Amino acid sequence: METNLSKYKKDLETLITQGKLLYYSLALELDIADPKSKKELKEVFRDIKKPIFIEDYEKWYSESIKVIKQILPDRFIDFTKLYKDEKRKEISYLTYTISDLMIGLRTSRSGETVTDSKAAFPKFKQQLNILESAKQRFESSLFDIKQLLRSDIFDNKLAAAEELLKKGFIRGAGAIAGVDLESHLIQVCENHKKDLKNKNPSINDYNNLLKQESIIDIPSWRFIQHLGDLRNLCDHKKEKEPKKEDVEELIKGVGKIIKTIY
Repeated sequence: METNLSKYKKDLETLITQGKLLYYSLALELDIADPKSKKELKEVFRDIKKPIFIEDYEKWYSESIKVIKQILPDRFIDFTKLYKDEKRKEISYLTYTISDLMIGLRTSRSGETVTDSKAAFPKFKQQLNILESAKQRFESSLFDIKQLLRSDIFDNKLAAAEELLKKGFIRGAGAIAGVDLESHLIQVCENHKKDLKNKNPSINDYNNLLKQESIIDIPSWRFIQHLGDLRNLCDHKKEKEPKKEDVEELIKGVGKIIKTIY
């Protein structure tokens, strides 16, 4: 069975290759390569379909930010600002972004071009460099892959929880899903370097901390709170027994949290 770790590596290799082709294509489209380089770039596309930057970039960017957010969370803001900087006060060569290129933005002064699409070329190169550094991090002995390995365990445990549920072990299935949820919230806190002083923190403690630090929004906080209630129903024997529908909702919800909150 393919693990999440091997899948990330494969997806990353594909994205880097696609990024390089977009980079070569953009160099040709902007006509900024010297004659020798231009000839070499055209050779690249002799047997490979040449991408069109403004048509193919958005898909590449959408996939790349998922990888950056998971593997290099410290570079996520840098990566997205190269695409669009909401806080810039003026448009210049330095503040021109890839989103400006996508709409063909050009600024001029006294009839002279101040900045145009060519200013986006080094920004895209920087994005590609960040993505390539994610690959280097896989190879580094300093790379902490706990989260990716845990993700593999999560998938397997959720599958086990689903199997238990099918066989009628409702409370046990819910307990396993609840452990996965708590483990993932612990990892999210570690990713963002947030610690709890409580000796025995609960799902609600981690959930509240993530909300207070603006790592998750209110709807996510409420959703996790609800999942925590379902987990408690399975973990603690009370007058009310968990229903199959409750645990189905819990398992599905935990899967969603694992895949959307990092």
